[in-house]
Amino acid sequence: MSAITTPYPEAPASWVLPYRGKVGMACLIIAESAIFTIFVVAYLFYVGKSLSGPTPREVLETPIFFTICLLSSSLTVHLAARSLERNRRGAFMGLLLVTIVLGGLFLFGTGREWYRLIYEHGLKISTNLFGTTYYSLVGLHASHVIAGLVMLSTLFLFGLAGRVGRDQSARVDVLSMYWHFVDGVWIVVFTVVYVLGR
Repeated sequence: MSAITTPYPEAPASWVLPYRGKVGMACLIIAESAIFTIFVVAYLFYVGKSLSGPTPREVLETPIFFTICLLSSSLTVHLAARSLERNRRGAFMGLLLVTIVLGGLFLFGTGREWYRLIYEHGLKISTNLFGTTYYSLVGLHASHVIAGLVMLSTLFLFGLAGRVGRDQSARVDVLSMYWHFVDGVWIVVFTVVYVLGR
């Protein structure tokens, strides 16, 4: 009888720990998601329960252009990170600047909307339940956009100084994770405030 030889399966490759920056950012995103969930649920719970006006239907305008700006910035930050991985510093810097500009435009749109709500419609955080929950939820998101813009701008300044290279691409990926989170949260906030809440 001839023995049938079967090759031994290859030993599995040793497991490599994930990059701790990504793990840390994932933990932060999970924690922040819980906070946003609380604010979204509060908004949905109190929508339509204000005893006095103005109501969302009377004063809110859907920020389509500024939403497109923010969501587009998710693509540009992704492309910037990929450019840095490929050691294309010029493309990285250009795309990073576009990301900052798009995020700044979104923040400008939020500020413009708040100005209009406060000075044209008299809606302040203390006006009614709608004002309280609206400014809390949208303000929480805006504070995260500001934090992201500060980090992106700092990265851009380091890039101008020649301190950002291919070896920092993992760190840039971590920052882009945060920015994607901010954009993803806006989709939820936009849907809750400007679609369901009206």
